[in-house]
Amino acid sequence: MASHSESIIREPLITGTDITYAKITDDVLAPVENTPTKAWWIGFIISSIAASLWVFAVSWTFWFGIGEWGLNKTVGWAWDITGFVWWVGIGHAGTLISAVLLLFRQNWRNSINRSAEAMTIFAVICAATYIVAHMGRPWMAVYSLPLPNQYGSLWVNFNSPLIWDVFAISTYFSVSLVFWYTGLLPDIATIRDRAKGWRQKIYSTLSFGWTGSVKTWQRFETVSLILAGISTPLVLSVHTIVSMDFATSLEPGWHTTIFPPYFVAGAIFSGFAMVQTLLLVTRKVLGLENYITMFHIESMNKIIILTGSIVGVAYLTEFFIAWYSGVEYEQYAFINRATGPYWWAYWSMMSCNVISPQLFWVKKWRTSIPFSWVLSIVVNIGMWFERFVIIVTSLHRDYIPSSWAMFHPTWVEVSIFIGSIGVFFTLFLLFIRVLPSVAMAEVKLLLKSSSEQAKKKILTDGHQDAEQVQFYKESLEKFDSVEMADYQKV
Repeated sequence: MASHSESIIREPLITGTDITYAKITDDVLAPVENTPTKAWWIGFIISSIAASLWVFAVSWTFWFGIGEWGLNKTVGWAWDITGFVWWVGIGHAGTLISAVLLLFRQNWRNSINRSAEAMTIFAVICAATYIVAHMGRPWMAVYSLPLPNQYGSLWVNFNSPLIWDVFAISTYFSVSLVFWYTGLLPDIATIRDRAKGWRQKIYSTLSFGWTGSVKTWQRFETVSLILAGISTPLVLSVHTIVSMDFATSLEPGWHTTIFPPYFVAGAIFSGFAMVQTLLLVTRKVLGLENYITMFHIESMNKIIILTGSIVGVAYLTEFFIAWYSGVEYEQYAFINRATGPYWWAYWSMMSCNVISPQLFWVKKWRTSIPFSWVLSIVVNIGMWFERFVIIVTSLHRDYIPSSWAMFHPTWVEVSIFIGSIGVFFTLFLLFIRVLPSVAMAEVKLLLKSSSEQAKKKILTDGHQDAEQVQFYKESLEKFDSVEMADYQKV
């Protein structure tokens, strides 16, 4: 629970001077209860067209086989596995924001956790489709699960990290889905109580009989903490296991112990960038500037700086390990990345992932909404190039020159990737239309302690240190949802 006494120098998590519990409910539920806006329809139509392209390209792949992709005898993994790892990485920020920040009692998570959790679920769905498509025989995917033996002899190789992927990602998806839905229950009950007719019946079923009693809230908080405790190891384990798809092989460029922490940092890096991409648009289109504030945006940008720096150190460490190993094949794999035929992909990766996040050290850019949005997209472009570089450049030149081959994607692969982005945004747009994108119940906990109006009341009551008051006023200047003229009289 949030404390009702907070230092005046802390920046507010809710802005606006006329915020009430009822107004929070009205503002957050406006997109759910009202007809869709023109902006929502434009986004939904565009994403639906892209999703239709995905359906067509995947159907084409299932009908004609993965020979329609640009794979060859040397590059057996390429655009598809790049997309898979990219989507799994994006799905990491949701669990991190929800679970880890909850355990550390970071209240700034309250406004952004709901959208981040939904993003996680949709990203994992997009990732899973790549694996099923790449199997070649997608109807056999069910046999990768631990089925009872009455189905016959199951020759699943539990020594394979590909099987570990099945367990890790399915567990991650299941726990994330339960965590997300559990957090939704109080808000769904609020919609139920305000809805009428068939909508009330649907939300009544979805609310699982939520009553809002003290006992119900106690159980809700207990379950949330338990799920957060279960989810936190998953943040580390899932992308660690994905990295072992590569690290447990003997392929030069892959066989390295730095991959697990390096992949986890990269996943959080790309995940937070995607959260920024979504929320900066959502807060503007849905009018949620008072609840998704500049403090939230700046906090996520700081995490992007940290994880981007870790990824940059990992890139340099890889080169050092290759040199220190004394293995000429390993050394050549990294020299080839930087100077070989795919040099453009490597340097795009370095520019987007290592150089561009360092621009956030400048406070003016870190608190600029247009700049943050553009850079969040740049980061995810760079993270896609990272996965492409790791996978393709390590494979396209084998031990003997006769096995060297260039990979060129076909229209089918490109369409599946573009289409998966369409599927992701279609699901997200539907989500914000039928469920609240901000956790109302959790945001309301901050109204009496961490809101702008609560802090303004402290200022008007007096008895505050003049330096602290001035520091607080200066910190508010970066907020695009604060009327600074109101503070001239204080």
